[in-house]
This record gives sequence, C-alpha cells and structure tokens, in this order.
Amino acid sequence: MPLPSSVDAAIIGAGAAGLGAADALKDSGLSVIVLEAHDRIGGRAWTIQASPEVIFDVGCGWLHSADRNSFVAIAHELDFEINKSLPPWGQRAYGNAFPQEERDDFSRALEQFYERAWQAAQKGEDGPAARCLEPGNRWNPMIDAISTYVNGCELDQVSLLDTEAYEDTNINWRVRRGYGALVAAYGASCPVALNCNVTLVDHSGKRIRLETSRGTLTADKVIVTVPTNLIAGEAIRFTPALPSKIDAAAGLPLGVDDKVMLALEDADAFPTEANLRGATMRTAMGTYHIRPFGQPCIEGFFGGRFARELEDAGKGAIAAQSIDEIAGFLGNDIRRKLKPLAESRWATDPFARGSYSHALPGHAGDRAALAAPVEGRLFFAGEATSPNFFSTAHGARDSGERAAMEVLATLGRS
Repeated sequence: MPLPSSVDAAIIGAGAAGLGAADALKDSGLSVIVLEAHDRIGGRAWTIQASPEVIFDVGCGWLHSADRNSFVAIAHELDFEINKSLPPWGQRAYGNAFPQEERDDFSRALEQFYERAWQAAQKGEDGPAARCLEPGNRWNPMIDAISTYVNGCELDQVSLLDTEAYEDTNINWRVRRGYGALVAAYGASCPVALNCNVTLVDHSGKRIRLETSRGTLTADKVIVTVPTNLIAGEAIRFTPALPSKIDAAAGLPLGVDDKVMLALEDADAFPTEANLRGATMRTAMGTYHIRPFGQPCIEGFFGGRFARELEDAGKGAIAAQSIDEIAGFLGNDIRRKLKPLAESRWATDPFARGSYSHALPGHAGDRAALAAPVEGRLFFAGEATSPNFFSTAHGARDSGERAAMEVLATLGRS
C-alpha cells in the first residue's frame, strides 16, 4: 500500500508481533500502518511451496505449548487444519543410528540435566546453563546440541534463570498448510507497507518522525517489533539515543537455527513422521524429520555455532551436510534418493540476523527492560519481550497485542 505521510500509530515490523499489534488496534479508530522491510509479511514465520508435493515452513513450524498458544484459536477461526500427532523427536526413531537403549540412556541424562537446572534456578543466582552439565557425562555434547535447537546457541551462552522462565506445556501441534501461511492469513487484512525499511526513529519532537527506504512519515505512537539484533546493531537508530534499549537488546541476541528440505525418492519405503539422528557424541549435528505430514521429503534442523558455520560456507552447504550425515546413518545408497529443495539462512537475512532470542548469562531481566515503554510514545514488542513464551510465534503475537493495549491505555481507551 502507499506510504502515508502521517498516522496515529506506526508499527515497525510485520512479523507475528507487528501483526498482533495491528490486529489489536483495528477497531480502535486510530489510523495505523505497519512498516515491513521484507517484500512479504510474517517475518520469521514463512511457508513456501518447496515443490509441487512439499510444503516447507522455512521459519517456525510448531505450535509450541499448543494448549496456551493463541494461534490455535486463530487457526480455527481461519479454517486452518491443525495436526495433533506426536512430534517426531519423542519415540519415533528410525534406523539403527541411535539404538533404543542408548536413546533411553540419553533421555535420562537430559532429564537429570533439566532437574539440576531447575534446582539451580530456585536459588535465584544467574549464570550459564552449562554449569548444570554433569562433569564427564558422555552425553554432554548432545545435550548441548539440544540447546542449539531450543535456544539457537550452546549452553555456555544461555542464562540459567531465563531458560527456566520459559513455560513449556509439552503439547506441540502443527498447521497442515504451514505456520507461516497461518500467520500470513492472520495479517492479510492489516495495513502493511512492504519493502519499507525503517532506519531512524526520531522522537525528539512533538510527533515521532520515521525515516524509511520509501520516504518519511510521522506518528503519535510507534510500536517497535524488530528482532533484537537489529536494535543492538543500530540498524534502526533512535534520536535521542536509547542506550538502555540497545543494551537490553544486546543481552537478548538471536541465536541461529536453520532448516533444510530434501526431496525423498521412493518415499513410500520410509515411515511417516519418523525421527533420524545418531548417537554422535558431538554438538555439531543435525536432526531429521522423515516424511512430515506424509510428504515425500526429509526435513533437517541445525542450530548454534554449527548452523552459523554452515551459513558462512555458502548456499547449499546445509543441504550438502544433511545428505552426508543421512548417508552416514543409512548408507550411501540414500544419496541418489535425496535432492535439495530449499534451506533457510536466517543469520544472513539482513532484516532478521538470526532465528530467535536467548538471554545471555546475567541478562534474564533484559526481556522486561526491552518491553518497557518510553515516554508513553514508544512501545516495544516481539518474541524477545515475552516473559514466558520467548522464541515462539505466539509469544511474539501476544507481545504485540500487549503493546497495542499499552498504546490504548495512554489514550484512555484501555
């Protein structure tokens, strides 16, 4: 849509948080515009048709804590089918790369790690979650690998208190047409200006002036929903400067998680919804979802330093690593059955610079600091500001709604 010269409220970012804020303001009587740097809405929620037979969620794919996930009701309202089958990372092992006896031993070690972390958090002293690893435990590298999937980084970079604040109900569902497709449908009616990169938020005057790649506009209220790495790196500058926001964002960096989709020939010879990973005793490893939704494909997932290294190696490196690792598990004959379809590269996306946030050790309080309004005119949302559902799409959406309510409260409309 055209860029207006003036609005009551401007929202920076059309990810789940920005769309949540816009949806909450739609009947407020305020003039609203969402400014999005990408050429699409959804942010880190993005579904593509990887092939005629395969739908791929390049970003978020699971309705985590589904019994408390606000996108579940939205999916019902928009007639999106929800799949409630169990996640593959539980008991659906495929092949002999990770024998059941060793899987059980690893699961016990992981649960014991979580118990030590919970007990340590009860003392109220923050520090790296890695200190809760049992010295010398053979499974420590793989426990660290789980952290790279969950947090986007290894345990030495994770705040113990922050990770224990996350509320996981262990109910995980999916959207058959894609989580990204659901988020896009949710935001379809929102007023969004695409290809509109905001570079400056000048709140020195009576009205806030926003400089963008498509021109300048002014607003009475601004909701900032961009990823923390953009704030910390000052890709968006504030005048006057907001050092407390930059510091809070720096304490909540985005880790790296990437996914790859591989077409699978002769797919009927493989089980649906199966998990493939090996007892590799290393952190630099992938985990694989065989035939999600029964599709003829294998989806791979990588996190942390290893994912960043694969991105740095260039396009196609994630797919190549996946095929090599799968062949190591299932034999070289599998290579001719696998064909790369698509892969994510979130760290190199200039408007994301990562996947989702984690608090650095000692920075568990930065989520509340980042979320706090400034001068009753600047408001902040995004998954990194969610106190209990950070790193999720519904945590982002709910934070946008919260920021919108804060805007309305300043106008006496709460």
